[in-house]
Amino acid sequence: MEDSQMDDANVALETPITDVFVPPSIHKPATLAGESYTHFSRVPPSLQPPQAPDASSGTPDQTLGAPCVLGVDEAGRGPVLGPMVYGVFYLPIEQSDPLLKQTHHFDDSKVLTPAVRSSLMQSLCTPDTDLFSQCGWAISSLSARDIGANMLRPSSSAPYNLNAQAFDATVTLIQGVLARGVNVREVYVDTVGPPDSYRAKLARVFPTLQITVAKKADSLYPCVSAASVCAKVTRDAALEALYEAREPGTEGEESEEASWGSGYPSDARCVAWLRRNMHPVFGWGPECRFSWGTAKDMLETKGGVKVEWPVDEDDENTRLTDYFQGAGKDTDELGTWFGTPAGLEAF
Repeated sequence: MEDSQMDDANVALETPITDVFVPPSIHKPATLAGESYTHFSRVPPSLQPPQAPDASSGTPDQTLGAPCVLGVDEAGRGPVLGPMVYGVFYLPIEQSDPLLKQTHHFDDSKVLTPAVRSSLMQSLCTPDTDLFSQCGWAISSLSARDIGANMLRPSSSAPYNLNAQAFDATVTLIQGVLARGVNVREVYVDTVGPPDSYRAKLARVFPTLQITVAKKADSLYPCVSAASVCAKVTRDAALEALYEAREPGTEGEESEEASWGSGYPSDARCVAWLRRNMHPVFGWGPECRFSWGTAKDMLETKGGVKVEWPVDEDDENTRLTDYFQGAGKDTDELGTWFGTPAGLEAF
């Protein structure tokens, strides 16, 4: 359960704009089905090894591309609605400050306006721009449905909490970039939990990489700032796709009162939307994290139907027809339905 509180100013910055740029990292069928997925951009030719490995010779080529720095950050850890998106961003080490900070003014996505974030992402995805030709990126979208299902595993299973899911997403993205031949040397990560212990966990997986984990890394390291923009714009576009699926025909014209806002529990529009759209049995669709306190409390206290599941009885003598008998009745209703009841002696 991970409900985050935000002030009004931050809620405004977290609320997607209606004409947000839709990046290629939006896999709409998976998003609408509540499925998690990863997306990798193409690797710029300048970052690929000068020569591909010669598979026929059986000898791997040792030539590497330009040494790269890679940043990691996430968007949407606290909301009750929408996916949590992890992003990675990589480029040549010597270009990190000049290109990202000095030329394009990347910063923590939470201090950039939605319009600025959208513009930066569009430039990154547009051929013939300096960002497109020199940088690569990837995202992992952890759907609200999967987050909730993992956190609500039965007590007999080991809990798969949000920190563990976040760590696995980070590892998958870094491994995916390395597998594509990118010569990553330095990794910078915005911390999840204590920086030292998190860095040690990553170092056990990637012992050859120089890893820095820090609080507010998205404000300190331009590559992390860029990763936060990739993650945030992808999440914003995913929220728009999910909202349009729930409220068809309202794209670009919904009122402030009708929209679900930022998706954070502290956003009054989000809470109002949840109340208006709660099914008494099924709750909400794949856009909602059922493990969050906001959703659980609403189902329990605002009219949700409580379902009592029968207790499983391990009785070897239980007959199939027992499941069709009313309480306190001795009649064999299934047998009566098909004809004269047959006793056990008939078998």
